[in-house]
Amino acid sequence: MEFQRLATSERAARFNVQFEALVNRAVRTYDGVLNTARLGGRKANYDDQHYEFVGGASDVLRRKHYDKSLRLLWKAEEHAPFLPFADSSKAERSLMEMALRSLTDEERAERERLSAPEFKAMLDREYTRQQKQAIVNILAAIGHGEAYAWLVSAELMGEVKSTGARAALTMQVLEEAKHFVVLRELISAFDVPIRRQSVWEYLFMERVYKARGLEKFFGMNVLVEGIALSIFGVMSHLPGLEIARLFHLDESRHTALPSNYFKEFPMTAWQKHNPRARYERLRMILPAVPLIAQMEADMAELGIDSFEFGGSVLRKISWLAERSGFALPLPRPILLESLNRLFNVYCKATRDGHRNTDFIAAESTRGEQELAVEAEVFEELAS
Repeated sequence: MEFQRLATSERAARFNVQFEALVNRAVRTYDGVLNTARLGGRKANYDDQHYEFVGGASDVLRRKHYDKSLRLLWKAEEHAPFLPFADSSKAERSLMEMALRSLTDEERAERERLSAPEFKAMLDREYTRQQKQAIVNILAAIGHGEAYAWLVSAELMGEVKSTGARAALTMQVLEEAKHFVVLRELISAFDVPIRRQSVWEYLFMERVYKARGLEKFFGMNVLVEGIALSIFGVMSHLPGLEIARLFHLDESRHTALPSNYFKEFPMTAWQKHNPRARYERLRMILPAVPLIAQMEADMAELGIDSFEFGGSVLRKISWLAERSGFALPLPRPILLESLNRLFNVYCKATRDGHRNTDFIAAESTRGEQELAVEAEVFEELAS
């Protein structure tokens, strides 16, 4: 595939890599000491060096239980048509007699392609090795995030009220599990090294996982899902990544969950605005800023400006936070303008001839289908 590669500063890229490695070593060492002393440290039992949970992949166990459960997942629409459920897609209705009730036609086709040698051959035809590595580096960022999403959404189930809310989160846990295992297989098909979780991702996800009570909604469904929505939205048009449209559709529902939940069970004014909570929310966001710089070289390889992507992401997650009632230390316009100014300062220092750009106004999502999905979600939340 032809990409118009963007010019970047090699010096800035080297600095970002070296600085990240230095901070990573310090953070991991510090958390390791705390773990040894049983005083805290890393909470997630996740091995980002090997892109799997502690204890290994256990693929046999996954196939015997997870895969089989999805194949045999029954639908109320089929077995109890007298109840007000509409839980099957058109494609699923046509496949019910084949017992593939948890997969759409598109998912089933992608699963078959993923295991076929033709899929890897297609990737080799479409991309150079450097482009494949860039794609994997970007997808691995959200792939590691899906591991945490799985953990956090499971914990959130114990924080919500009502059968409906628990049912919604139960499906999110199931979908996060599907996202993690499917994305892991998809990334592996590119046959290039899968990088570890960067320290910025590590700090970001650990803060989300350690958040208390309903603040996990902010970290999980606003921040993590907002970033995931944007990554899948910018990548799903690429050859071989069409299945990312299905991930994108799942994430759009997940981002809407806090707003819908708080319509039924509103937060108190104190929960929305207390200074400590506002500070902790900003603290969760901040590691995403150096992560944007860290991803610059990989995104540039694919013709994507990482700061336009970052501006688009921050605009969307700040809007989701506002709609859900999660106040931040600064009003939304001031916070976004401050971040935009910071992006421009960085770009002036690292890009020849850079002129002030409104990165926050950028739209990174590609594809009419993906833009339509996001428009529907944000319009629904605004109503």
